[in-house]
Amino acid sequence: MSAPLSNARAIGLVASREFVTQVRKKSFLISNGIILVAIVVGIVATSIFSGEDDRPTVGVVGAPALQTTISSLGETIGTPLEVSEVPDAGTARDRVAAGDLDVALVPGDGAGVTAITESDLDSEVRAVVEAAVMQQAQATALTDRGVDPAAVAADVSAATVTVDAIDPPDPEQGQRVILSVIAVILLYMQILMFGMYVAMGVVEEKSSRVVELLLSTLRPLQLLWGKILGIGAVGLLQLTAYGVVGVGTALATGTLTITGTALGVLAGTLGWFVLGFAFFAVLYAAAGSMVSRQEDVNATSGPLVMIILAMFFAAFSSVDDPDAGWSTTLSWIPPFSAILMPLRIAAGVATPVQIVGTIVLMLAAIGVLSVIAARIYQRSILRIGRTVTWKEALGR
Repeated sequence: MSAPLSNARAIGLVASREFVTQVRKKSFLISNGIILVAIVVGIVATSIFSGEDDRPTVGVVGAPALQTTISSLGETIGTPLEVSEVPDAGTARDRVAAGDLDVALVPGDGAGVTAITESDLDSEVRAVVEAAVMQQAQATALTDRGVDPAAVAADVSAATVTVDAIDPPDPEQGQRVILSVIAVILLYMQILMFGMYVAMGVVEEKSSRVVELLLSTLRPLQLLWGKILGIGAVGLLQLTAYGVVGVGTALATGTLTITGTALGVLAGTLGWFVLGFAFFAVLYAAAGSMVSRQEDVNATSGPLVMIILAMFFAAFSSVDDPDAGWSTTLSWIPPFSAILMPLRIAAGVATPVQIVGTIVLMLAAIGVLSVIAARIYQRSILRIGRTVTWKEALGR
């Protein structure tokens, strides 16, 4: 008679079976292949189109000094323009009509210029052009009066305003927000999807009575934890693939420039997925063990879906202000920590104490729920043919 399997060996065998079964499915391979290609194509396309030069085009008839002034002034005030020379007014009008130029400037008598446009002159372009024309006119007037414009400009440039901001803007904020949103969406989808996989797997084995065969050689908790670990490993592998490909492509194309933050958010997202999945997987397994048909799973897992949705909406509500009081408080409460803390980490507002403290609380909550879920699973998994009530599952 063969010796019984140790807990580690039994759980490992079940986890391996679950992992291999899932990753060998054609649907899994094809769908994830398509998603990975879409991630790469989407990021590359974003990089290409966002890098296109969409500067307004300005043509100037003659007046090289005015061309230089418009170009430098546009760069200075944050409205860069593409300035080129046009041979004559007729050509200028034709190029504007053909859409080659947004505006063409034709110097007139004195210091004035005529701006030729298709319909109206953009307000930002107009501000640059008017300031450049006035600056050029001023320089000409000073020269005519024997005053050196360069010397005047040097004296005037000394009159500057120095900004001493108490809370200076974060130049990385835009990228941090994007990382936060992506982390929230991925965690929501992965926890919900793979938690449901656990429940469906339990019900499938129960309805086909395969569980009776498995439990002839395995203990219920060995089967429970093997299934959770196997399916969780698949979810972690999938999320890792999405994250590595996405972050790698974004960094390679220059779409992301905050390498350290991006890698930190990726690592944090993977870690919090493990905790969030573990929290819900034990409950999904218990919910699945209470029914004998897959169509009944929604009845027992509905409350779990509502909690995950609440986590998702809470996270999205705090994207604009992740350091708000209510968001900070809620991030300490399991399971909200699993989706709010990665967001706070991406935003750069989570302290080491908060990160460690919320991890400890999540682990404690997972431990407590594991005991409760294990009791429900053991009492319900072999009750085939009807839905087990919560009273029966939790009764002594």
